[in-house]
Amino acid sequence: MAGRAADSTVLAGARVVLPTGTVEDGRVAVESTRISDSAPEDARVIDLPGHWVVPGFVDMHNHGGGGASFTSGTVDEVLHGIRTHREHGTTTLVASTVTGEMDFLARRAGILSELVEQGDLAGIHFEGPFISPCRKGAHSEDLLRDPDPAEVRKLLDAARGTARMFTLATELPGGIDSVRLLAEHGVIAAIGHTDATYEQTVEAIDAGATVATHLFNAMPPLAHREPGPIAALLEDDRITVELINDGTHLHPAILELAYHHKGAGRVALITDAMDAAGFGDGLYDLGPLAVSVTDGVARLVEGGSIAGSTLTLDTAFRRAVTIDRIPVEDVVRSISANPARLLGVDDRVGSLEPGKDADLVVLDEDFVLAGVMRKGEWIIEPKTA
Repeated sequence: MAGRAADSTVLAGARVVLPTGTVEDGRVAVESTRISDSAPEDARVIDLPGHWVVPGFVDMHNHGGGGASFTSGTVDEVLHGIRTHREHGTTTLVASTVTGEMDFLARRAGILSELVEQGDLAGIHFEGPFISPCRKGAHSEDLLRDPDPAEVRKLLDAARGTARMFTLATELPGGIDSVRLLAEHGVIAAIGHTDATYEQTVEAIDAGATVATHLFNAMPPLAHREPGPIAALLEDDRITVELINDGTHLHPAILELAYHHKGAGRVALITDAMDAAGFGDGLYDLGPLAVSVTDGVARLVEGGSIAGSTLTLDTAFRRAVTIDRIPVEDVVRSISANPARLLGVDDRVGSLEPGKDADLVVLDEDFVLAGVMRKGEWIIEPKTA
């Protein structure tokens, strides 16, 4: 049943996706909270013919879910949002904030850092306020500011070592110095919500930026005389690109283009989820802005800009395989291994290897989620005949 600790469990008979490839009729042994080389003879065996077993998903860009906001919710609400995404296969999650007053964001960092320290979150991502008013998306223009390294340092200090990523419009005054500061502290500098030229983007990459925040969205489109940031971000192997595969943010041909140019090792599938993920249509707040969600698409009430997504990573996985025709092994890299590497937690999660946390997802033959285990405990236990 859900919540039962798997002291000695073997998942057998499924297609198991390992770093070396897919094993037909594979086995995954779990001892207590970790994946094991083997299991005792009396271990519980769960037969999963016709299923897939893949690593737990790792979401490095997520603003909330289950009706809860990571930017403004109480601790209990944030925990509820985390639980919602776990029920959709995300066993490792970074909490993303949206643009707000500096003092508010610093206080928020203090709250979220406690959840990182107790193991509920994998870190904090600051998306805004250091972004371009020309490409603000669902961020309040009145609260935007240039990326002053001193203010970036203020948020780093408030996060007490738990900040994992900042999204910056690196062409703004202070942008390049802020990238260098983040790189020195081992924090991801992500280029996003940017109006940068191709040349300005190359400069930011050379300064230490390593991620493109939701590539294609909130940046100038690719043009033949002004290639802009997209060309620079696609061509450079130092950059991993985030992609929101919800069918709204990106056309399938654009997803294929990104995979073709970056390769599966430099793509991270994310949700960019807001409160409505796993919850439903209705009216919500994203920071100080009102959002209307209709048929699963979130847009600002004023202006109509897309306001994050209602995506969960199990849906992103299923779309990638069944609609976009991305090989399963490549999707696993994009949704688990790559973000785990970027976040510096790939020694514990991101692949099914002995010694790592027993974080895994069971999918049926149609790639519909059938089970979720986190640290050896079933969040959703797969039904067997």
